[in-house]
Amino acid sequence: MNAAVERSVAPVLLLITAPSGAGKTTVGRNLLAATPGLDRAVTCTTRAPRGGEQAGVDYHFLSQDDFAKGVAAGEFLEHAEVYGNRYGTRVAEVRSRLDTGRDVFLSVDVQGAAFIRQRAAVDPVLGASLVSVFILPPSLAELERRLRGRNEDSAEVIARRLAVARAEIEYWPKCDYLVVSATPEEDLAAVKGILAAEKSRTRRVHNLILH
Repeated sequence: MNAAVERSVAPVLLLITAPSGAGKTTVGRNLLAATPGLDRAVTCTTRAPRGGEQAGVDYHFLSQDDFAKGVAAGEFLEHAEVYGNRYGTRVAEVRSRLDTGRDVFLSVDVQGAAFIRQRAAVDPVLGASLVSVFILPPSLAELERRLRGRNEDSAEVIARRLAVARAEIEYWPKCDYLVVSATPEEDLAAVKGILAAEKSRTRRVHNLILH
């Protein structure tokens, strides 16, 4: 028997958050590579580019002055200061994609995730699309190993990141899903499963026709 189903599915704003070094960047990079049609919202930052990072691809690199002007103009969906640098996601970066039915991926720190969840509580479009995932490091010892393995920060900065991480980990119950980080392959499979499940939620499906 031949059958055909027509339907439209409301877009997902997939928000991944985690303490620094827990693996959200790796998960995001692998997810985007493995998921055609998933758009990445590019974050703005005032920090300097790291090795190999490209403006407009990895981040929008802004001066402190330009960032402050954007905040004053209400351009940011969320923004926060982290270790002396400012980070933020422009509203237009997300809404323009959701408005055309595109799924959007957003990776932010815990401060940013909290702000986005607050905005989503009063914004019907964001509230309907938001799905939040917390990436939990398997242990504090492993988190420290990963931070040191990046060879990007001084011992003082790593110690500060670990201290902050202990507090940030307490945020996990506020998110919709929890993923305990393991291997990159396992982390990717877990997040792909979450996205697939959310795309199958009946509340997202509209105009269903069975031929």
